[in-house]
Amino acid sequence: MENTLYQYWPIVRRPRLELPGGARVAFWVGINVEHFLLDKPSTSITPVTAHLVPDPLNYGWRDYGPRVGIWRLMDVLDRLGMRASVLLNADVCHYYPEIVEEGNQRGWVWLAHGKNNSTLQANMSPEEERSYLTDVVGTIKQRTGKQPRGWLGPALSETFETLSILADLGVSYTCDWCNDDQPYPMQVRQGRMISLPYSIEVNDIPVALDRGLPAEQFTQMIKDQFDQLYAEGERSGRIMAVALHPFIIGQPFRAKYLEQALRYVTGHDKVWVTTSDEIADWYYANYYEEARRQIEAARAKYA
Repeated sequence: MENTLYQYWPIVRRPRLELPGGARVAFWVGINVEHFLLDKPSTSITPVTAHLVPDPLNYGWRDYGPRVGIWRLMDVLDRLGMRASVLLNADVCHYYPEIVEEGNQRGWVWLAHGKNNSTLQANMSPEEERSYLTDVVGTIKQRTGKQPRGWLGPALSETFETLSILADLGVSYTCDWCNDDQPYPMQVRQGRMISLPYSIEVNDIPVALDRGLPAEQFTQMIKDQFDQLYAEGERSGRIMAVALHPFIIGQPFRAKYLEQALRYVTGHDKVWVTTSDEIADWYYANYYEEARRQIEAARAKYA
């Protein structure tokens, strides 16, 4: 079927992006703060017990994140003077309110990340999904004190209605598509929406679980990703995200390698260390309308 969610727009045919302060790369850290249901299988370190209810092995491993891992990540970011952009399950506000309290004290930003990471809206009807997303966005707004402006679906899941519903609810960017190094406009029925670069590869879940790579390799991947984008950013600004999960990167034997990688990135000049919200604000203020015009012109030219 035809892709009606966004248009093809090759990066080599776009105008130069000028990042604030002459930066080459806008760098943001996305921390997935999640709640999992006790009686449903989810991300697991081993499939051996994943079918059990309860599953102390896998559930306990995931539960390390809000109990210990997130606090270790806070210490790392505090030492570097960095703020997190948090992909937040709405249920976290109820079950782990201390995380929200501490994040607000640090000026963290909150993106909607579904109700919990055991529930996907992929097969919901439009009516069911609107009710579900209204509850998610409303809960996060009420409990954090801030309107969530970004979205990441649990397991990066959406329906064909998700983005239009979210636009109606005041959300203006999605991180689900992972197909670019710059923001670009998405197509919604009304309002506006952009895709903001997120990473499915510079991401601790596929690195540690799918590939079984050591923490040192994740550090090298972050450095290599940054080096390439930093070189390209001399011609036109690039966006780099590092995607983290406290129950993985927050483990004691991994945390120091994350800090090494972040120190490498922040040790360069011409890097805008920022949040996903601030990147979206910058893009909307400077490039969104022109991007829409150029995409429409290219569409007409090649029709």
